[in-house]
Amino acid sequence: MAEDKLQKYQPLIKELKSQLGDPNFDRIFDQMTSDISKPDKFLLKMEMSRLSQPIARFIDLRGQVAGEVIPYEYDGKQHFMDDLAIEVFEREIARHGKYTLAVYEEVMHTENNFRVMQKAQDSESLVEDIAPEQVDSPQLIRFASYESRIEERMNYSIKISIELGKGHSIRGTTSDISLSGAKIKMPAKERIKQGQIVSIRLIGLEQEFELGLKGGIQYEVVAIEPLSRELSHVRLKRTFIENSSSFDEFLDSFIHGNKRRYKINLDNTMDAIICKGYEQYYQPRVNSLFIFITQKDKLLLPSIALTNENNANIHYYFEDERKTSCLYQVLSQARLEVMLSLPNAVKESTLYCFTHIKDGKMYHYSAFDFELAKQAQLRSLFIAYGANKSSWRTFKVQLMPSHHEDAFIPLSLPKNAGKNVEKLNKRPPPRAQSYIDNVKYLILLTDISSEHQRTAYQKVTFDKRLVNQLKVFGRGKALNPPKLEVVSLEYVNLRAHKRYLYKTATILHVDGAAEVQGYTLDFSVMGLQIQLAQPSTVTKGDIVHIDLPELQKITKQYTLSNLRYEVMAVSKTKTTINLKVSKLTDSPKTASDFFKLLIDSNKDKLQPCKETPRVPGLSTALRNMITKSVCQFPFYLHKEASHFKVGSVGIGLYPTPIHHLLMQYHYGKQGYLNVKPLFPSGFIENTLTEAVKKHSRKSKPLKYNLFVSFDNTEKDLSKAIKSHCIEKGEPQESLSLFLKKAITKNMLFVFHLHVSKTGRPDTDYLANELRYVSHYALHKAKELEEGLWKVTGVCDLIDVTDEHLRTLELDNKLITAMRLRKQTWLKSLLN
Repeated sequence: MAEDKLQKYQPLIKELKSQLGDPNFDRIFDQMTSDISKPDKFLLKMEMSRLSQPIARFIDLRGQVAGEVIPYEYDGKQHFMDDLAIEVFEREIARHGKYTLAVYEEVMHTENNFRVMQKAQDSESLVEDIAPEQVDSPQLIRFASYESRIEERMNYSIKISIELGKGHSIRGTTSDISLSGAKIKMPAKERIKQGQIVSIRLIGLEQEFELGLKGGIQYEVVAIEPLSRELSHVRLKRTFIENSSSFDEFLDSFIHGNKRRYKINLDNTMDAIICKGYEQYYQPRVNSLFIFITQKDKLLLPSIALTNENNANIHYYFEDERKTSCLYQVLSQARLEVMLSLPNAVKESTLYCFTHIKDGKMYHYSAFDFELAKQAQLRSLFIAYGANKSSWRTFKVQLMPSHHEDAFIPLSLPKNAGKNVEKLNKRPPPRAQSYIDNVKYLILLTDISSEHQRTAYQKVTFDKRLVNQLKVFGRGKALNPPKLEVVSLEYVNLRAHKRYLYKTATILHVDGAAEVQGYTLDFSVMGLQIQLAQPSTVTKGDIVHIDLPELQKITKQYTLSNLRYEVMAVSKTKTTINLKVSKLTDSPKTASDFFKLLIDSNKDKLQPCKETPRVPGLSTALRNMITKSVCQFPFYLHKEASHFKVGSVGIGLYPTPIHHLLMQYHYGKQGYLNVKPLFPSGFIENTLTEAVKKHSRKSKPLKYNLFVSFDNTEKDLSKAIKSHCIEKGEPQESLSLFLKKAITKNMLFVFHLHVSKTGRPDTDYLANELRYVSHYALHKAKELEEGLWKVTGVCDLIDVTDEHLRTLELDNKLITAMRLRKQTWLKSLLN
């Protein structure tokens, strides 16, 4: 009987479970069970007590799940779990604060558990058939599409009368209502247009209250959305022509007093959480360097570079021996003006570069495709000579407008949602604002170099006697060059262990080398950062030994000498070194044991290490500006049982041709895209899944070349697209017939595919919106958060077709004809 009762309350139990770690759980429990009888409330309390009990039960999923099971240690006990179970375990531990029965049960009910999968199969016969395209198609995430609402909207359905003018009135109902707007349902056959003025009488309210508005309330039509063949959704905003403070006060009071009963409309905030969640995954993994161009008077100048783990190498490439960036010369005024004259909203071109070192000085040579196109002989000389140098690089350059107003993206929460909303909706600080006030353009520099291209260009013949003519592409060295402000993208700290600031003496020594004195800058359970008195010769990957003489004085339990550490990073001065505990150590009492005890015993005394930006607020401002100008094709890998699938696709202000292509063929549910035909059969589920599983979040992106042949005469997307995908650097000779056929008869798209493994979602970035949703619908907030935890990989699809066509040994007439076919077809989509 008790089990039947608990089964009845399963949705409520799920909500309560997620609150078990909250210090105010008893108050939350009383609020959420206020309408339940005392016997049932007692049963629920006992269930919560059972779930919150700490347990010592081992988890062993060997042979029980579809994933690969590995040992996993927690609190001195070893469990056996796969990646999905470990992710759920860590998430639930963070939520509950300790290992409880609730944590155990969540881990035992992962979607790839054979028992869970069997139950799902058994119930399949009870589920209606759904169109495969709607099931398999990833969700389309529209970046920066969320809006801030002025007021809370309440889901409230009442009968209304709609006056359309000239004595013509019809009946309808509200879907939601706020003080200054409403969404209504009305017959689709009625003619109504955007901007039209209508009057609404709230018949359902007039039957219970005296509103004092006999002529109704005047609204302006904002948008019309088809709901079905019979009905349309019409969004309205008030004109406030009535100027009735008594009605405004009544409606505001009515919504505030009934929002628990009728529920607040959370659609806008939930959409924002989804968008922001995917944005914060994407931006740290972008492989393109972001360059902001400012305009002072009429002078255009690169002023800011925004870097992350994947694109910082591009910034370093353009530095000389003085660590001075030459981008102000590469992206010169004259070149930028030519780019701005190019067609399309996003101006695209190709930049070729190499460096030359003479007398200890580094000189950069660069040329754009539009410059070389005017001089055939000089083009051959530049690419052939450059391709033979190890420093040869090719970049895709994309230029688009950027506005400092985009630096402020307010919360999606209505102002009356809480006292802190206005405080949290802060614009960039004055100092950060001063850096972006004159920004006019954003440039994306993407390294599209390839071994195939280098080999093709090395075959081009050139006259070595003419090499001096390349001086026109060289860049001199200014005595006081303009400064490029380099800003690191701020995002969630993905360190496994918190670092603490602490200075104590160290002695570093390597086998067969002299000792070097130094001191610690910070430490964690698994690592150290040390500052040496003199430069060291160690490099990343070396194993070193560390003595901690001062700390040895406070412990007899641990031997703090000859501790083995692996070098993770070395500063340019060779004096600051980041170290990680070596897994090869055979010492019974390791450094990690000591530092764990030290931290646990002194948490109230130790100062956590925080990264302080040089210009507070600038990174966030730049990130927002980028979010408003996405022009690539990002997509995301989601976990599904033992493999991955494309779970969502990002789209920004500037959709790519492949976005338009897929949207043209998608006939399923709006807001989804069928991307499956874009990749060869089994590539995502098998090849990419296995490759990503072997990588860590810190690994360099996996890189592939994707070749797509598109026949626009086919009506079925799976027949219209044929594709091949190979690892970057793999020979392409076997694809020669495929490429020739695509160029001769169809349209060819060539992409570089970059795949990065993700870390955990930055829920701090979403905390305010998640808190608001959970206040009204806890289960929805939990679903949104769990959905973000499923993201395993971030992928970027970079179109390199134009550059790749230049390297193919095919008739130029065929290539030109194909380009014209493609341009004509794309124009037809946009018109």
